[in-house]
Amino acid sequence: MSEKYTRTDFDKYMIPCFYPAPFIPIKGKGSQIWDQEGKNYIDLAGGIAVNSLGHANTQLIEALQKQANKLWHIGNGYTNEPVLKLAKTLVKSTFADKIFVCNSGAEANEAALKLARKYALENYGHNKSEIIAFNKSFHGRTLFTVTVGGQPKYSNDYGPLPINITHLPYNNLEAVSNHISEQSCAIIVEPIMGEGGVYPANNYFLIGLRELCNQYNVTLIFDEVQTGVGRTGSLYAYQEYGVEPDILTSAKGLGGGFPIGAMLTKEAWAQVFQPGTHGTTFGGNPMAATVANNVLSQITQELLLGVKKRNTWIIKRLNELQEKYNFLKEIRGMGLLIGVELAISWKNQAKKLINLAAEEGVIALIAGPNVLRFTPALNIPFSDLQEGFIRLERAILRLNS
Repeated sequence: MSEKYTRTDFDKYMIPCFYPAPFIPIKGKGSQIWDQEGKNYIDLAGGIAVNSLGHANTQLIEALQKQANKLWHIGNGYTNEPVLKLAKTLVKSTFADKIFVCNSGAEANEAALKLARKYALENYGHNKSEIIAFNKSFHGRTLFTVTVGGQPKYSNDYGPLPINITHLPYNNLEAVSNHISEQSCAIIVEPIMGEGGVYPANNYFLIGLRELCNQYNVTLIFDEVQTGVGRTGSLYAYQEYGVEPDILTSAKGLGGGFPIGAMLTKEAWAQVFQPGTHGTTFGGNPMAATVANNVLSQITQELLLGVKKRNTWIIKRLNELQEKYNFLKEIRGMGLLIGVELAISWKNQAKKLINLAAEEGVIALIAGPNVLRFTPALNIPFSDLQEGFIRLERAILRLNS
């Protein structure tokens, strides 16, 4: 009999960067998972917007197994066919001319920020280095990205921090217009702020950022780590808004559960990185690139239309629950990135609600103490949505009692 591990083993052996749930999932299929005791859960979290095509997707498994029998890793002194295919697909599908492949969203954002500063240095000199970001934003956990992120609780303990980073109010174009200058080198923005509460950018705001960046020769970076690869109903959210960045970062859903990240950019920026200026050991390996290629092949127009249909279904169901329990203040988001801000009478109860939901057999997320977040697989069956919200309602009833 194989050795069984329990939640207490996490506390015994793991550095406590996380506080995982009391149950341990061991198997998943589609939008359902099972724990060690055989209990079933409906997954409305998707590994935090990562499992874009659900668990144990047959096509992804077949692609991965086929590549596993050919070539796993070769190092960045060589290229490989899967990563070249991935680069071509992303270039043909987006505004970008070139891509850089890495392993995570944090690495993609790190590369984007470094590229923006190097581009400014080479084209405009040493005085143009300020990065403008936004309050409550989240861009990763490296020292650079956690400083650029607009949540000081994640960076306060790691000083001295990188300098010349300014945080301004999100969706406030006037604040940016009043602050931006010839010393600014980049603006980084999430088209939909994810960790900070699921706040979509106003179209006016993104259009204005693009115009200001053009006026002041500032690089516009869209952090699409969470919004990309079909999450909003388009391949990338910038396509919903009709506003092109100079650099875009992608990860999470790009690998459908396999670690990969990518930075997409225009030619002028791409040429700033030359051999030795930036790099990665594992980034762009044949295994990850193969999986990403298969994910992209499944992001069809039919699937994207289905994302929008599921968005409509979820919002309708949430409004029905609101009529019964008066538990929410606002529904925000786009596609299958949906945030539900709880009513004032339910203040700071989001974590408790998702814990109760897990007990009832449904997995959801939070985005701060007052916001539920739903990021299920893009192809989640409507039957699973129905069952998931039945279980969620039971959790609401328990919290409301």
